[in-house]
Amino acid sequence: MKLILKLLLLFIGVLLFNDMELFAAGPPGPPGGGGPPGGCWPPSACIPIDGGISYLLALGAIYGGKKIYDISKKAE
Repeated sequence: MKLILKLLLLFIGVLLFNDMELFAAGPPGPPGGGGPPGGCWPPSACIPIDGGISYLLALGAIYGGKKIYDISKKAE
């Protein structure tokens, strides 16, 4: 039970402090974007890929750890 509580607190802490760099973001750019027409270049610089993938990786790691724990308990 203590292990589950520790893992839950760790997971909540990771979720809370995952986007701390957003608090240190600079002021917005000038109106109209100031960049090339139609968005930024290269296009891959405009796509926020890390937002959901980090959550999915964390949940996958927790799920995998739980499966390994269940298998090790069943083997005993």
